[in-house]
Amino acid sequence: MNEPNNDPTTEQSATFQKIWMETMSETMQAAFTFTPNSPPPEVLRQIRSGIFSALAESWGQFMRSPEFLDTMKQSMEQAVTFRKATNDFLGKARHQMQAPSSEDIDTIMLAVRHMEKRLLDRMEQLSTQMSGSKGPAAKTNRSQGRQTSATKKPTTNSRTTSGRNAPS
Repeated sequence: MNEPNNDPTTEQSATFQKIWMETMSETMQAAFTFTPNSPPPEVLRQIRSGIFSALAESWGQFMRSPEFLDTMKQSMEQAVTFRKATNDFLGKARHQMQAPSSEDIDTIMLAVRHMEKRLLDRMEQLSTQMSGSKGPAAKTNRSQGRQTSATKKPTTNSRTTSGRNAPS
């Protein structure tokens, strides 16, 4: 009736039980390694220190054990697989509802950013050209009271004698 069981959960439980028993035995040993002449608060500090060091050591061993590392690796792989499946499902649902996906929105935002950059670059070029074209000749024309084509005021009577608009 007592056949050896090769079930991984049984082995993991046995490993955990072994670690727990070692922790408790080390804790008890640490708790009672004090001198009778020490005051009670010091005894309590020693007990606490012994418990913490025993727990830290046993849990450090447990977390470095191959069983724990394999379990964590499987857990992370399952989380990544679940995330991918969820993203695929939600993407299909958005597609069926004809709603934009996050990738579509990201692509549009990127295109708008590029367009904005091109517009700003072009405006800067035009500004540079305009400031460069305002040389000494343009300043003398304005100082003499002449109007250039850019500063001419439109005439108020734009109709010809035939009643049609004059060409501009």
